[in-house]
Amino acid sequence: MNAVADTDAELSSPSSLATVLADVRADWDRMKPLSPIYRFLLEDIAIVAAEPGHITALLHVAPVHLNSKGTLHGSVSTALTDWAGGLAIKSTGAASTGLSTDIHTTFVSTARIGDWLEIEGRASKVGASLAFTTVEIRKAVVGNGAAVGSQRGPVVSTGTHTKYIKQ
Repeated sequence: MNAVADTDAELSSPSSLATVLADVRADWDRMKPLSPIYRFLLEDIAIVAAEPGHITALLHVAPVHLNSKGTLHGSVSTALTDWAGGLAIKSTGAASTGLSTDIHTTFVSTARIGDWLEIEGRASKVGASLAFTTVEIRKAVVGNGAAVGSQRGPVVSTGTHTKYIKQ
């Protein structure tokens, strides 16, 4: 086996994936007290899976997430794009989540109080200066023994995010 194949096998082993998940959760625990907006909007978010370059989280839609029409506020989707993209970057082993240089959110549908959201963040490329991420937010299908990702709900929003990461 070559070195790349050996590294790929090591990164996909259950113990390595558990370490990535634990590291991402620890990064979130360090970030949360430093960000009032994240503490307010994402207090109850749960990071349920992580591997290098990819994180998945669940958020139960609460009154703080709603706009005046009683549906998910667009700023929440954009904050989730920022948050999930940053943690996807950190899951690659990068030193920081970076500083936002560009963020786009496309609103496809909405969610209401009581809905669950599944947030998937992916680091498309992490370079020496810039990192590029994509985020998809879907209504989650939870309960009745359904595992995250086993049943996919409708897309609520998609996002792209570019971050400056050079130290």
